[in-house]
Amino acid sequence: MDVSEVLAAHKNKFKSVSVEGKIIPVEYDLGLLVAYDQNPVEESELKSKKDEYLQALSRDNAQLLFNEIFQLQTISDDNGVMAMLPAPTTLLPREKPLPKPKPETRWEKFAKAKGIVNRKKERMVFDDATGEYKPRWGYKAINDDGTKDWIIEVPSGSNPMEDQYEARRDAKKERIDRNDKRRQRNMEEAAVATKLDQKAVNKGERPNMDNVRALKRKEIENQILISKSSTASAGKFDTAIKGDLKPKGIKRQFEPTVTADLSKEKAGNMSILDRVVGKNGEDLVNVRKAIKATKGRR
Repeated sequence: MDVSEVLAAHKNKFKSVSVEGKIIPVEYDLGLLVAYDQNPVEESELKSKKDEYLQALSRDNAQLLFNEIFQLQTISDDNGVMAMLPAPTTLLPREKPLPKPKPETRWEKFAKAKGIVNRKKERMVFDDATGEYKPRWGYKAINDDGTKDWIIEVPSGSNPMEDQYEARRDAKKERIDRNDKRRQRNMEEAAVATKLDQKAVNKGERPNMDNVRALKRKEIENQILISKSSTASAGKFDTAIKGDLKPKGIKRQFEPTVTADLSKEKAGNMSILDRVVGKNGEDLVNVRKAIKATKGRR
């Protein structure tokens, strides 16, 4: 039985995978699965057969794109054969700027120094008591910090008449408040670090948090020194505290009253005399101004 005519008819239903007639080579960005055709459009065919012309043009460019994809390296897995796409080369515009890196918190800096790696835990945990899966934290948590225990042992050294359930609830509230304060502190330090280390932020790097803590420490020291001088004696007769801060500045230096070098003593006395009497017989008082002042008083 000759089936050549049937195969030829079936083959004619499909177009060839090779596309010709492109004067300007088509550019590809396989990372984004994009083909750029810069060839001029045939205006006559576009006006006469618009839909057919656009459909044929789109089909040819899509065929060229698929030809390039089939030339890439492929891998096989349970899902089938897949092509390894290269990195995109076209820079696409963004609606919003790139997010700036957040400054490291105290815990992140400590974990980085100690080599601590956070391991993600599953949110749902099986509860042996109820035989159900419950959240590890939050609403209807599996433990709820022990507030759901039907009996609580009184710790040694504590008041036996104290309500342990209320003590656990108070401890939980204190932990929540402490975590909120730490979160607020981290947000404030991050805002200050972003302003101080603007160069690192512009480069896309994390700002340095050490500058913020040094600035905060210096500000606290200044406030302590200001509070010392707020007494009636400006802090002169206050009782000294061990390890207390001392003000930094220019201290007055007094010359000794008696010196072995008489020339220095003479020079010091002459400088005082010049300031009082005048140097080289010059008048230190403006005579005209003094006369006008006395006349005005009369």
